[in-house]
Amino acid sequence: MGLFTFIDRFRASSSDRSPWGDFFFEPVSVRSASGMRVSPDGALRLAAVYACVRILSETMASLPVVVYRQRKDGGKDRVTDHWLYGLLARKPNRFQNPFEWREMLQGHLALRGNAFCQIIANPKGEITELMPIHPDRVRVEVMDSGDFRYRVRMQNGDETVFPRGQIWHLRGLSSDGLMGMSPIELARESLGMALAAQDYGARFFTNDAKPTGGWIEFPGTFKDPEAKRVFRDSYQAAQSGSNRGKVLVLENGMKFHEVGVTNKDAQFLELRKFQITDIARMFRVPPHMIADLDRATFSNIEQQSLEFVMHTMTPWAERWEASIESDLMLDGDQLEVEFDFANLMRGDAASRSAYYQSGIQNGWLTRNEARIAENLNPLQGLDQPLRPLNMVEEEDAEEAEQETESSDPAPTEDETDPADQESSLRFRKLVQSNSARLARRIAKKGSLGANETDLIAQAFGLEVSKVSAWAQLQTQPFEEAALAASLIQLGMNT
Repeated sequence: MGLFTFIDRFRASSSDRSPWGDFFFEPVSVRSASGMRVSPDGALRLAAVYACVRILSETMASLPVVVYRQRKDGGKDRVTDHWLYGLLARKPNRFQNPFEWREMLQGHLALRGNAFCQIIANPKGEITELMPIHPDRVRVEVMDSGDFRYRVRMQNGDETVFPRGQIWHLRGLSSDGLMGMSPIELARESLGMALAAQDYGARFFTNDAKPTGGWIEFPGTFKDPEAKRVFRDSYQAAQSGSNRGKVLVLENGMKFHEVGVTNKDAQFLELRKFQITDIARMFRVPPHMIADLDRATFSNIEQQSLEFVMHTMTPWAERWEASIESDLMLDGDQLEVEFDFANLMRGDAASRSAYYQSGIQNGWLTRNEARIAENLNPLQGLDQPLRPLNMVEEEDAEEAEQETESSDPAPTEDETDPADQESSLRFRKLVQSNSARLARRIAKKGSLGANETDLIAQAFGLEVSKVSAWAQLQTQPFEEAALAASLIQLGMNT
């Protein structure tokens, strides 16, 4: 057991370059001009970076995935029985659920500009699993033929080569079309300055918020460099650690002089605030979403939230959708993948109520569709779109005008007031138009139910009992022309 314990500790060394060491799995870091090493994982030490990455990852993971099949009439039908839907919305691999899987991949994209998954398929060509691979372990190699492949370093130090058909590669902004550019590497100077300011603040308060820089004036001289070194070491030992804050005693006419600028002179707080805005700008996240409310108002937060959906999450969703459709679908699959933003765009109760009311009253939304959108079960009889009675389709209006012109009697000399004549003509046209529309609906349905009876009563302003009595006199099968004539007679007797 002792031997294995020793080997485990040896392998845990981050500086070990042996095949079983962790050296090759450490994220690539670049030293910025501020002297700070900046890496994707190291950048997460900044609260603003962590907040932005978390917002992007969690938002992307929470969007419902919808798979559509296009219809010939231009509509779309949802597909839930295809293997692609099960892969994206149910179980992407044996270890993760869809939320964890998408959250991790989006985090890789936000920090490193690339996300990789190994494609595992069955003999039919259907993808059964998408196993994520850490981007730091993947390299892209361009071959002499112009094609490229992926070289992946495994946990045991071995390297495995995968053809590009076995790796699903999600790329961020790319300069060569092969690898996405790392946002952390591109912004290393800004992030390095933020890390340096953060570390400086920590050291400042470690020293009890007192400056420690200074120099000692000594009127004499040290007899040799060793004596000077001994004095310096003894002074530092007397003023550091548990001795910090104790009274300083100097001999032989020595004087202590403080040097350096104050935090106020260095505009430390202003720099820290600017860095939060700078990081939010880098990830295109509204500052108020990472708790920076300095310039937020009640009126502009809502607009910024909409801009976050339109200008931040929509491009990410389009990137995912395009990659899924081009790299994961079979050639014969006529499907479309879409991330549904409806939940992100939902307003308050009053706004949703006005939206549903407008849609239902204008006929482009059914009552059951509104119920489903509010997570309510549909009810029988609420699937037909409604249409205002004072509005008709152009085709119905033209037919009504033609019927009116052909059926209007010739004018006589003893006609009454022209105003009454015009009112009567307008009423007759309305009755004929409604009668033609109702007759077409009844003939198409083939039955006269309670819904049609109520609709006729509302159209002509009649009692339901009178319309029910009229309905009992109608013979089946219904003929549109006969029904229209009978409805005109019914309506004119109003």
